[in-house]
Amino acid sequence: MIIDSHCHLTYEPMFSSLDETIKKANNEGVKYLLTISTEDKSFRNILDIIEKHDSVYGTYGIHPHEAKKHREIKSNHIIKNIMKSKKIIGIGESGLDFYYNHSEKKDQISSFLEHIDAAQKINLPLIVHTRSAEIDTLKILKESIQKNNLKILIHCFTGTKQFAFKLLDIGAYISASGVVTFKKSKELAETFKEMPLDRILVETDSPYLAPEPLRGKPNEPSYITHTVKFLSNLKNISYEKFSETTTKNFFKLFGKLN
Repeated sequence: MIIDSHCHLTYEPMFSSLDETIKKANNEGVKYLLTISTEDKSFRNILDIIEKHDSVYGTYGIHPHEAKKHREIKSNHIIKNIMKSKKIIGIGESGLDFYYNHSEKKDQISSFLEHIDAAQKINLPLIVHTRSAEIDTLKILKESIQKNNLKILIHCFTGTKQFAFKLLDIGAYISASGVVTFKKSKELAETFKEMPLDRILVETDSPYLAPEPLRGKPNEPSYITHTVKFLSNLKNISYEKFSETTTKNFFKLFGKLN
């Protein structure tokens, strides 16, 4: 069993062919999919998807790119949306992206703190997006954890080895996407090779970042098998063992799925 811990089923081309996309993933051994919220206006679509498809769960949150358009979103609003379905099992994706800076840093940080507050109040995992913001991300997470418990999943990790192990030190789980399979990602692969197996999850981030040998195509949840195969070889364990362990890790973080 494999769990795609991060995909965007509300995005095209998947949204127009949901039944086919989900069935194809299920047939490849992907039992569950977590479709991730990035903005408020599309959350209704996530609720519709998880109601219709037994194998799909969801989150609510505002992507750092969208922070400037969602300055009014506070932790109470986040919690209110989480409570709309028992199948909304995480908060995010939220975090900091100083690579593109589509939103001002102050707006990203403010939004991130509201998501952290919501996650701590209702004890749900926070899905964290971080790019070119290692120092600020780590500082905010460490300060938040000192105040209250926080479940953390760093999605689509592409950072340095030093950053990865500092995140592990504060109890974070770290998710690998198709990026780890890219030929230019040797340092990233080495980082995942050294990470403890019991802290790794897998994802597609579809429709983005299709793994080798499908790089350049629109990604979809069924393609996660290529990432799982790459990582199991990297860790020198069987495909089945790696799938089983990353699934257990997901359940440790998010709880059992009904």
